[in-house]
Amino acid sequence: MNIQSAINKEVFVPCDERMLVAVEVRRRKRKRMSFLPSAAKGNYATFICVSVTNTRPHQLFITKVKRFGGSSSFTRRTQWRVEQLQQVNGINPNKDSPEFDLVFVNAVDQWVATSAAEKCIFVQILYRACQTYWKGQTGSLAKVGHQRRFSVQPGVTAGPSDSSPGAASRTLQARRKSYVAPRQTEFINCQSKLTRDASALNLLIYRCKAFLNRLKNRVVARQTRSGKSRPEPPGSTMGNVVHRLNVALGERGDRLTRAEDKTVELMQRAQELADTAHKLALRHSK
Repeated sequence: MNIQSAINKEVFVPCDERMLVAVEVRRRKRKRMSFLPSAAKGNYATFICVSVTNTRPHQLFITKVKRFGGSSSFTRRTQWRVEQLQQVNGINPNKDSPEFDLVFVNAVDQWVATSAAEKCIFVQILYRACQTYWKGQTGSLAKVGHQRRFSVQPGVTAGPSDSSPGAASRTLQARRKSYVAPRQTEFINCQSKLTRDASALNLLIYRCKAFLNRLKNRVVARQTRSGKSRPEPPGSTMGNVVHRLNVALGERGDRLTRAEDKTVELMQRAQELADTAHKLALRHSK
């Protein structure tokens, strides 16, 4: 069982939630914890998780989970509703990077993921989850407003002041003004391939890169434990093979991104030519 499956089973399943994604992170700027002994500082792993409830109406949460050194269990530390997540900052919109910020109503967390691919997977799935959640919220609010507008409570008769259409209209307008829609999460400094609709292929590429990074880390950790200190010839270790595959995947992802951008540009030019041809046809028809 991998780490994400273990976190989902131990932390979220008992709460009737389903985890969508988890990323292991560390702080870019560590908080001072002078009251802890020096041996206990930093002796834990932190995971930022995105989960959704199984019951309707669905709720979307961002949860901080920790696993302390010497323990195999996971502990839920802090949880926020998506309404409290004001902004996701990808830091660098031009290239893959492991840094990102989460801005909540009462906190700002600056994180570094274990790899750029892990961070990109997290941002992409979080963006999709937010879009789905806010679309569902908009639809449910519209449905409730429609039902309230045309519903009549049984056993309640309208008085002289309530029977006029003007009074009903003023009541409806007052309700609309009193309602304040929650602010949707803003994604800034994120690459377009993480927030565009056609991003399934990019997600697959990032999953492959993340898997190769984890495989490389395991190989390096195994070599360190075995006490290998003599450098081996280039291309003879599994780490070098994984590195070459990782570079190849990155280059292929960049080529696919450029191809998608070129396709969008060609579609826009074709639409402009079609509009021009239509205008010319209308002019000559007169």
